Amino acid sequence: MAISKSVMSLLLLAICISACSAQPGLESGRREVLVSETLEYYLYFPPDYDQNSDVKFPLLLFLHGGGESGADLDLLRENGPPKLLAEGKEFPFLILAPQNPHKQQWWNVRAVMMLLESVRAEHRVDTNRLYLTGLSRGGNACWEIATQYPETFAAMAVVCGMTPVPYAHWISKSMPIWVFHGTDDPVIPFSESEEMVRKLKEMGYDAQLTAYKGVGHNAWEKAYQEERLYTWFLSHSR
Repeated sequence: MAISKSVMSLLLLAICISACSAQPGLESGRREVLVSETLEYYLYFPPDYDQNSDVKFPLLLFLHGGGESGADLDLLRENGPPKLLAEGKEFPFLILAPQNPHKQQWWNVRAVMMLLESVRAEHRVDTNRLYLTGLSRGGNACWEIATQYPETFAAMAVVCGMTPVPYAHWISKSMPIWVFHGTDDPVIPFSESEEMVRKLKEMGYDAQLTAYKGVGHNAWEKAYQEERLYTWFLSHSR
């Protein structure tokens, strides 16, 4: 029996409606996601920490570069303040140096800040004199921490770190910033630091740049030997 044109049209319409209703749509949802991170670290105490039981001490948080990431904590002794400590240098403040356990991942800055908070709660730390520094990948993390936790640190020093210039809008103007970079850096271009510091100054920040002419990516070898850097840190308080 022949099917009329009107019946055929209704059948086609029903098929189209059925097909359309079967298409996936936008659905709302909610799910709790828990992320666990284990951080190994070095914690340095100044020589007079035990003798001055009523005194709270400043603390410097140091974040290493990509080459020291992984599961070998001794790698941290190769650069930055941990290297100086291993060589016998003493500092008048605590130094917290965690290790990024991931070779190919950025720092988990939330985990770092949770570690810092636990150390601060367990020891005599002056929360008005918390200082932040890092090199290379750790320098990148410093910029990120400065934007996400703008009211935490009294001063920050970044060595050959990479940062998007728009970060400048989210950093606290009350935190002085000192940036170090080699002009011949083949890994993270000198322009990264140059443009960021220029933007910060335009916006009225207390920011300065030390350029090491002819130096490559290893600007940290000079930067952390600068004794005035540590005097500069200690001159600032929130």
